[in-house]
Amino acid sequence: MADTNYEGFWNETMSRLRTDLGEEEFVSWFSDLKYLRAGKNTITIGVPSTFFRDKVKSRYQNSIKTSLKGLAGREIGLEFEVVEGSKAENTPVRPEVAPKSGGSAEKSKGNAPTGVDTGAATPAVKVKKGKHPQMRDDYIFDKYIIGGNNNFAANAAIAISRNPGTAYNPFLIFGGVGLGKTHLMQAIGNYIYESSDSKVICISSENFLNEYLAGIAENKMNVFKNKFRYTDVLLIDDIQFFQDKPGVQEELFHTFNTLLDAKKQLVFTCDRPVSELKKFSERLMNRFEQCLKADLQPPRYEERCAILKSTAESRGASISDEVIDLVSKNISSNVRDLISALNTLIAYSELMGQTISLEIAQQRLRDAFVSPRQANLSIENIQRVVAEYFSLTPNDLKGKKKTQNIVFPRQLSMYIAREMTDYSTTELGQAFGGRDHTTVMHSIDKIKAQLLTDPSLDSTIESLKRSIKEFSAKS
Repeated sequence: MADTNYEGFWNETMSRLRTDLGEEEFVSWFSDLKYLRAGKNTITIGVPSTFFRDKVKSRYQNSIKTSLKGLAGREIGLEFEVVEGSKAENTPVRPEVAPKSGGSAEKSKGNAPTGVDTGAATPAVKVKKGKHPQMRDDYIFDKYIIGGNNNFAANAAIAISRNPGTAYNPFLIFGGVGLGKTHLMQAIGNYIYESSDSKVICISSENFLNEYLAGIAENKMNVFKNKFRYTDVLLIDDIQFFQDKPGVQEELFHTFNTLLDAKKQLVFTCDRPVSELKKFSERLMNRFEQCLKADLQPPRYEERCAILKSTAESRGASISDEVIDLVSKNISSNVRDLISALNTLIAYSELMGQTISLEIAQQRLRDAFVSPRQANLSIENIQRVVAEYFSLTPNDLKGKKKTQNIVFPRQLSMYIAREMTDYSTTELGQAFGGRDHTTVMHSIDKIKAQLLTDPSLDSTIESLKRSIKEFSAKS
């Protein structure tokens, strides 16, 4: 069968997918795909990156093949080929203003080969930009491992990067330390910066504050306002830093409104849910509540393995599956700790010229494998914070009542105390009304089991831990 017939099947399949998925999702995933060629029973499709290849294969390949089979009357296989520059070929180019006379456009037309259409619609060759001065060039989607802990956030970020300022605007990514908030935010910025002429500003909340203060001190607030209110994309990292700073909050509020009204993209990160921000103006809080919010959770075991393998491959390091398994089982806190442990092993291997065995990994990472404890935290402070969170008293947690509204907070406070302190289960039992250590162990096991079925509980625990640390620091 002729290759053009396959292209017709492909085009019809894309038309059907556009209808089934909706314009937003279709444009996010398929606008950069390109029909390349066909074999006897296969179609080869060009994709802009391995990231898009893997996502299209995992999410849409079955639907595409089903449609092709219905059209062709037989199975048609799909092959994917990463094509350098395919994104640029399919990215709309802003129309250029043609010179009135004697300009470079005329010269280009005169130099064109015979038979080539050099009309005004011909796009100019897209020149690859240099690194954005405010963003890391390795913080891209291709290097972001997607799993159950971050799937929603990652897919929202991809959709935003393809259609900034539209449905998912503004966007807020929140979660604990080292979970990839900054990476995901900058991946949005890097994609938009590389694929369009949009002006992108990426800044930490601390630097935003410093520029605001400098604008006041130097009587140049107009410069500050013009910089941040006349951009296409504004990315601000760690907005919790604005707590108890009413002046910069006021300025951010007006910047927020100006950009949103102009349909410019806003992306923020925060180390906690918006509801836990303290000493924020009510109207700025209302603006953040308008955001599409995505919660990043600590990676699960399978995701930790994938992160370690991907990072090792990118570094050209050979790390055995047994060592990957060891590290993944012993470090579950966040991505940053995982990568730090891996870097330790890679550095040792390079410097000592040795292959990393299980024994070497256990020896080099023995400190990282020990869960850090907060020696300055008291059980009393933990009980007080947890009790207040559930509208109880510390005596309720230490008492004998077994109603569900008390039993669960009691078990949760025991679990958190075991996580954050060095107290034994026997000592914890004494602090919780003279209970036996087996009761404490049972409570901890109950919370562990619930964490496997209720992902939201992890967020609650992390929130309580932050509150306990803050409370203890003030005590």
